[in-house]
Amino acid sequence: MLSKQDLEQIALKGITEDQINTQLDEFKTGFPFLKLEAAAAIGNGIIAPDEDARKQYVDVWNAYKAEGKKIVKFVPASGAASRMFKDMFAFLNADYQEPTTDFEKCFFNNIEKFAFYDELDKACQQNEGKGIKVLVADGNYKAVVANMLNAQGLNYGQLPKGMLLFHKYADGARTPMEEHLVEGALYASSNSEANVHFTVSHEHIEFFEKKVAEKKDGFARKYGIKYNISFSEQKPSTDTVAANPDNTPFRNDDGSLLFRPGGHGALIQNLNDIDADVIFIKNIDNVVPDRLKNDTVEYKQVIAGVLVSLQKKAFAYLRMLDGGDVDHAKLEEMASFVENELCCKNANIKSLDDEALKAYIRSKLNRPMRVCGVVKNVGEPGGGPFLTYNQDGTVSLQILESSQIDKSNEAYMKMFTEGTHFNPVDLVCAVKDYKGNDFDLPKFVDKSTGFISSKSKNGKELKALELPGLWNGAMSNWNTVFVEVPLSTFNPVKTVNDLLREQHQ
Repeated sequence: MLSKQDLEQIALKGITEDQINTQLDEFKTGFPFLKLEAAAAIGNGIIAPDEDARKQYVDVWNAYKAEGKKIVKFVPASGAASRMFKDMFAFLNADYQEPTTDFEKCFFNNIEKFAFYDELDKACQQNEGKGIKVLVADGNYKAVVANMLNAQGLNYGQLPKGMLLFHKYADGARTPMEEHLVEGALYASSNSEANVHFTVSHEHIEFFEKKVAEKKDGFARKYGIKYNISFSEQKPSTDTVAANPDNTPFRNDDGSLLFRPGGHGALIQNLNDIDADVIFIKNIDNVVPDRLKNDTVEYKQVIAGVLVSLQKKAFAYLRMLDGGDVDHAKLEEMASFVENELCCKNANIKSLDDEALKAYIRSKLNRPMRVCGVVKNVGEPGGGPFLTYNQDGTVSLQILESSQIDKSNEAYMKMFTEGTHFNPVDLVCAVKDYKGNDFDLPKFVDKSTGFISSKSKNGKELKALELPGLWNGAMSNWNTVFVEVPLSTFNPVKTVNDLLREQHQ
C-alpha cells in the first residue's frame, strides 16, 4: 500500500512504516470508550483544602523552592487566534454592512474597552485615513474589522492567541505571553530565576522570540529575577496520516500522503524534553490582569504544595522498598497511601501475597505524578475528572473529554452531565523519579485513548487521527490527584467578546 516515495516521505518526518500501518489500522478499528466508575467529587477523588491546609501547602511549596529545585512553567501557545474571531470573519463576509447579530452589536458597542483599541485605531488612521470613531459614524464598520483581522492592519485573524493585546495597564497593554511571564515570577521561580517554556507553531516562532526579547527585561527588573525563556515546536514525527472514508491513505493532489498535526497530545514529546523537577502547565489564554492574580498565585502554590507533599511520601516508601526490610504492616500502610491519597484502587489487593504486593506498590508509586486544579462545573468546555478503569483492572483518577465516553451508555452520560467539576488545564507535574532520574514520559501514555474526527481538504472528506490528549490519555498512567480551586482562577478567552468580561477589564 505504501510506495517507495511514501516511505521516503515518512522517513523525512521521523516516522516509521510500522507507525503508519498502526495508524491506518486504528482508523479501521477505532478506539474503545473508557469504562467509568464515577465522576470525581469532593470526598471521592477531589480534595478541598480549608484555609489552614492551604497555608500549610503554600509553606511546603516555598520550602521546596528554597531547596534549589528547578521549576518550569510550560505554556502550550501554538494555537492561532482565528477561532476567536469566527463571528467577526462572518460579519466581514456578510451581505449586510452594519452590526446585526447580538455578537456584532456587543463588539461595536464596547469597542473602546478592548486592550487593542488604541493599536486598532492607529491601524485605521494609517490605512483608511480615519480613526475608529469616524469610520463607525460613517457606517464603515467593516473597515474597522478588516483592519483588526487582516495583514495590512493588526493581523489578529492570523496571529497566535498569545500575541494579542488582552489587558489594559497604565504603562501599556499586555499580551497573554506577558501575563505568563508575570505568573512565572510570582509562583514558579526559584533561585531568583523563572523558567518559562512556550510551545509555538513554526510560522510564529520568530515573532514570539522577538516579542519575548522586547518584554522580558522589563519584567525581570520589576520582579528582581532572571528569566530563562525557551521555545519548541510540535515535532513532525508526531504528525498523523489522514485517511479516506474507506480507511485508505488520503493523498494530496501530487500523490503524496497528507499528514496532520496530532493534536495537543503530541506535546508529551516536548514535555519530555524539559529538564525540571516540577512543571506547571496552563493554557495560553487563561490569564487575568494583575489586580485579579492573587487567587491564581495562591492556588498554584497550593496545588504545587500538595504535589511535593505526596511526592515526598511516595519517595520515602520507594526507598524503604529498596531497603528490603519491610514488614506486612508497613506494606499495608503503603497500600493505604496508594488507595486513599493517590486514589488508585485495586479490588484484588487483598489476594496479593507480600512479594506481589511490593511489586504492585512499586509499580504505582514509581511513575510521574500530577496534581490538577478542578473548578465547579458552570457549563464551560473542558475535561471532566473521573474515576476510571485502567487496562490493568485498577481504578484511578483521569481527566476525560466527552469523546472518550460512550454516549449510548445512560449511566455514563449521567455522570458526565451531572459532574460537579471540570479541569481547565491547570496542572502541576513531577517528572523525575525518586533517584533523580527523568521519567520517559511517552512510556506512560495509554495509546488506546486516541480520537478520530471527520475533516475535509479541498472539498474531499477525510478522517483525522488525534493522539491521546496531553492531559487525557498522554498522562493516563501517571498518579493523578484533583484539588478544588476557585472559579476565579479560570478565565479562558474563546471569543474576542470574552475579553469584555469583567475578569479581563
